[in-house]
Amino acid sequence: MRIGEAAAAAGCTPRALRLYEQRGLLPPPGRTASGQRDYRPAEVARLRVIRELLGSGFTIEDLRSCADRLHLLTQDPPPRCGAADAPEGSGSGVVGRRLAILDAEIDRLTRLREDLARRAFGDRPGADPPPYEPVPVTHHSPAAPPAPATP
Repeated sequence: MRIGEAAAAAGCTPRALRLYEQRGLLPPPGRTASGQRDYRPAEVARLRVIRELLGSGFTIEDLRSCADRLHLLTQDPPPRCGAADAPEGSGSGVVGRRLAILDAEIDRLTRLREDLARRAFGDRPGADPPPYEPVPVTHHSPAAPPAPATP
């Protein structure tokens, strides 16, 4: 399939697909006789894995460090990253590093919240801040296009 079809099948844009190829996350695809990229189902499956991992908080640099093993995640079922029988250096270090980064960010945000609550409500007894309640997020659909003018 051509680049636009492969990108649509994987839920990304052709530009993102080219970026993943340039950064080494996706091997260069085959080419048609006219020189256009030609993607196979295995490459689209790999693109889906890349998109899922990026959506899970990994960065392109994280994925570059284990790009030679991304194809393993297209298996059904995929192997566990932290499996006890995983070979040494099999990528679980990437997961551990990303978890440590997320934990550090959670700690930073928790300290920031506590500092803000202390400033807003003080250290007075009985002046505890209200418990945290997440604000519901509503998704708005884009405005409907205007109706065509009738003559």
